[in-house]
Amino acid sequence: MLGLGAATRIFVATGATDMRLGFNGLYALVVGQLKQDPQSGHLFLFANKRRDRMKILFFDNFSLWVCARRMEKGRLHWPSSEEGRVQLTREEFALLIGGIDLSATTKRKWYRRTVVEAVASSQNVS
Repeated sequence: MLGLGAATRIFVATGATDMRLGFNGLYALVVGQLKQDPQSGHLFLFANKRRDRMKILFFDNFSLWVCARRMEKGRLHWPSSEEGRVQLTREEFALLIGGIDLSATTKRKWYRRTVVEAVASSQNVS
């Protein structure tokens, strides 16, 4: 359903959002609070004050989607920011919706070879 390609960004509205908002209300929050284009294909996440409900606004080049999630037990560990918005990686998004507190996790340095390095090393082996 949600295509998370390499270019897809994930933006979180860190404040409390009224979960009665629908397409137009969330669209306005993306433009006003997150300062982004709702039709960019990126994911925009919103949560209520109790952090037991979440909505995602997503545009798939044809239509606008609003996906909702209600936690039956527990709460989401929502990120905070003075700016009112945070950008997440795909891995952080998976942790967030999995119930992991992002502030309690540690990012490790990660080295990934570029395509140019991989091609150069394969040519040196031959």
